[in-house]
Amino acid sequence: MTSLLFPGSFDPLTRGHKDIARRASKICDKLYVVVMNNNKKTYLFDLDERVQMVKEVLGEYENIEVLGSDGLLVDIFKDLGCNAVVRGIRSESDFRYEAEMALANKMLCPSYDVTLLPCRDDLSLISSSLVKEVGSYGGDISGMLPAQIVDKVNERLRKGRT
Repeated sequence: MTSLLFPGSFDPLTRGHKDIARRASKICDKLYVVVMNNNKKTYLFDLDERVQMVKEVLGEYENIEVLGSDGLLVDIFKDLGCNAVVRGIRSESDFRYEAEMALANKMLCPSYDVTLLPCRDDLSLISSSLVKEVGSYGGDISGMLPAQIVDKVNERLRKGRT
């Protein structure tokens, strides 16, 4: 059985993230989407809220399992017995960053491997950071997010503006 791991903070999950998950689910038997915490980030939603939103959006895909973790990526990779990690890339700078991270993780786990999926052109400018910035000013973020979570994100962003 081929299993892939798609990690991210997903704060919030964007249409680009959903597209990468959809495409990755087609090339493996099992895709683990792991919602992770990064100590260097401040989150709009806590880990449990992010896991719930990702489950809501990706629930239609039978071979996707959504998990949350505070752990180290290589430990999750080993524990789940994955064949590779899936990462979406939007730009040359994403590629460079992902290549460096892959080398660092391979030093920690020799069996670690990465599959890079380029983002669709029409989704390449969307990031969680952009969603939060545009939304924090009351801009329309509905085209950047899966429909299931637009209201939740707008509501949370509105609380930050008051």
